[in-house]
Amino acid sequence: MFKRLLACFIYLSSLLSFAQDYVLTGSAVDESNVPIAFSNVVLYSTDNFTFIDGTTTNEEGVFQFKNLKPDNYTIIISYLGFEEGKSTVNLDETKNLGVIILKEKIQNLDGVTVVVKRPTVKRMVDRLVFNVENSTLSNNNVLDVLKHTPGVLVHDGEITVKQSVPTVYINERKVHLASSEIQQLLEGTSASNIKSIEVITNPPARYEAEGGAVLNIITIKNIVSGYNGSVFGNFKRGSEYPKYSFGTSHFFKTEKLNTYINYSNSPRKDYRHNTEFINFIENNQNTSSWETDFKRTRETSNHTINTNIDYELNDSNSLGFSTSILVSPRENTKTFVNSLTEVYNSNHVLDSTFNTKNRLVDETFNLAFTLDYLHKFKKEGEKLSISAHHTSFDFSSFQDVKTGYFLPNESVSFRNNNFQTFSNQIIQLYTGQIDYELPIKNASQFEAGVKVSKINSDSKLKQYTIENNIKIDDIQNSDTFIYDELNYAVYASYSKDWDAWSLKLGLRNEFTDITGNSLSTSTINNTDYVKLFPSFYILNKINENNDIYFNYNKRIYRPRYSELNPFKYYLNDNTYITGDPNLKPQIDDIFTLGYTFNKAFTFELYYRYENDPTLQITFQDNDENIIKHINTNIDKSISYGIDFTTYAKLANGWNVYAFTSVFYYENHLFALESNNQLTQTQKWSLYGNVINYFAFLKDKSLSLDVAYLFISPLIEGPRNISSRHGLDLNFKKTLLKDKASISIGYTDIFNNQNFNTSTKYLNQDLFLKSRMENRLFTLGFNYKFGNSSLKNNQKQIDLEERNRLNSKNN
Repeated sequence: MFKRLLACFIYLSSLLSFAQDYVLTGSAVDESNVPIAFSNVVLYSTDNFTFIDGTTTNEEGVFQFKNLKPDNYTIIISYLGFEEGKSTVNLDETKNLGVIILKEKIQNLDGVTVVVKRPTVKRMVDRLVFNVENSTLSNNNVLDVLKHTPGVLVHDGEITVKQSVPTVYINERKVHLASSEIQQLLEGTSASNIKSIEVITNPPARYEAEGGAVLNIITIKNIVSGYNGSVFGNFKRGSEYPKYSFGTSHFFKTEKLNTYINYSNSPRKDYRHNTEFINFIENNQNTSSWETDFKRTRETSNHTINTNIDYELNDSNSLGFSTSILVSPRENTKTFVNSLTEVYNSNHVLDSTFNTKNRLVDETFNLAFTLDYLHKFKKEGEKLSISAHHTSFDFSSFQDVKTGYFLPNESVSFRNNNFQTFSNQIIQLYTGQIDYELPIKNASQFEAGVKVSKINSDSKLKQYTIENNIKIDDIQNSDTFIYDELNYAVYASYSKDWDAWSLKLGLRNEFTDITGNSLSTSTINNTDYVKLFPSFYILNKINENNDIYFNYNKRIYRPRYSELNPFKYYLNDNTYITGDPNLKPQIDDIFTLGYTFNKAFTFELYYRYENDPTLQITFQDNDENIIKHINTNIDKSISYGIDFTTYAKLANGWNVYAFTSVFYYENHLFALESNNQLTQTQKWSLYGNVINYFAFLKDKSLSLDVAYLFISPLIEGPRNISSRHGLDLNFKKTLLKDKASISIGYTDIFNNQNFNTSTKYLNQDLFLKSRMENRLFTLGFNYKFGNSSLKNNQKQIDLEERNRLNSKNN
């Protein structure tokens, strides 16, 4: 062996000694035009296939051979998971071979199709596409994939994009559940059937004008007849209670029928321990101080069922039926609150205490059904889609609140108070939508559509005082609120690609007619308005590695139905939540300028102006010593900043994702408990999220994710929120030829994700210390069975208004 290598070396040296100074360069990319770094490149003489030289591609996928003599050469490029790429050249001068494309290698293992692939990021004119199909991330659930998606943060039980909660779509169909319920749905869905995640920071005219950014989850379509399925389970243990989640998904395809069904459930208990301090103020002097120790245990068990059935009538026409069901049964949805408040006088001497016990039982039925029709015309890409949707939402809640008042050092109360509340909200939503797409010559596309929606909300609140075990109607704090909304929308958009440029223009027009009726006060509020929502996107590919882009659009946030209710919903004797039927919609103008460098590093500058934002603000009534959580419009908010994102390979088996955002946020709000005085809050803040992915073993079947999140102090309306940070570790091992996986990990290892909030301005002075079960030991498993070469047709069909069934603060 050594003699052969020595002979090869002497022969190669002799060749090089007589070579002319010719240089041969080229680059290796995959089928998505993504550079393949560190691939092997071997140079042979074509005539006798003699080895000449070898090298590897650099981080940009570029290779180079120097000091070559005139000859016919063959270049062979190889990389794990890809078929070999080959090219021949007659070298009579310095040449650049250009791009050599490597195709993914598909291996059949006992009927299981395995495609080795790396996650990639692609910038389009109006969105960023994170491709994860059959990547190392595909063994996770969809929520885990979102944690790794550029520009997306998952923390504190919330998914955010640019400091706001995005709207989640699956296959262009909207998912409208509360934030916690969406997370349960995504956590219960395997990522093995996910093709890509589209991050649409400023959605174009095709999407609803309602809301901020859009996360569109694209699934893989069935291509082979047969059946497959999966089951999963997770266990989490916090400082107080265990938490579970489990579910199953099933796919079945025949020649014309394509079906998907997913069921998941997450029985759990969550514990929260707050300490609250309030100083009541009169003439700039503290008149009283309250210190409250608040402990809450919430038990939930949300059952979700998602089903989709597609039937192909013929090559041009197909029907689809979808249903999304969420059920939270009464027997498993309970909240227990115990709070002890110490009341001090102006000299901070204990005056009295009161102890409150609140027992709350909820029940939710959220049923959504959609029927789709799709017609494909003879012209490639031209199609017409029609959709009809109905949602029936039924929420009911019962609470029993008992408060005892005590003098210092006394164990017998001098006064007791007991009240009960029953609330119910029934919402019926009907929508119809038509969309038309027409490709035009010269890489152009035209889209147009119309939509009509009708919403009826009937909310009831009955409050009772309990005296001598007798229930007495509290007429003053009972009401029925009827809300009706009719919305018409029409949109059109045009897009075109030419040379290195991409352009997209859109305009959406919406007319909204609203009626709110409070029966107890005989007050009727009528509102109607017409709004235009333009959008503009332009992108220039400077070269194959660098892009620059700019976009602008206008968005609307309509008040949630619960925020419009004028009820005073009492949490205890001294605290209530109320809405305002006269709330205005929030209108945002958003500008973004971005630059992607070397395909791996993206910088974005943005500016957002929010007019009439709706917030739930906590106010203290210094005269009555009452805490009010009021849904109200503030005057305006302004934010701007710079974001940085990268998803890169640092070494073999080591990838990193990093996202940082430095931004300024300014709020102008009316101090409702301070003579409606206009006041202002502002702050510079920082988000930072870094995730390291390590792959071990020869087959990369063992992985470790190390994630660190840092959030500096923030403001939200008048509230200042303290900084927090956390370190997460998660090990995962795939088994049984990638059919199964188990994971074990720890979230918030050092328990640093708890935070404090303070509201201190004019005559308002509140401080809250929050402690939750953030540090969790986690254990999970996933198992896939059936024909694993199947792809699924999973999609979720809901419509824009369903998002408003739940408050922003859920």
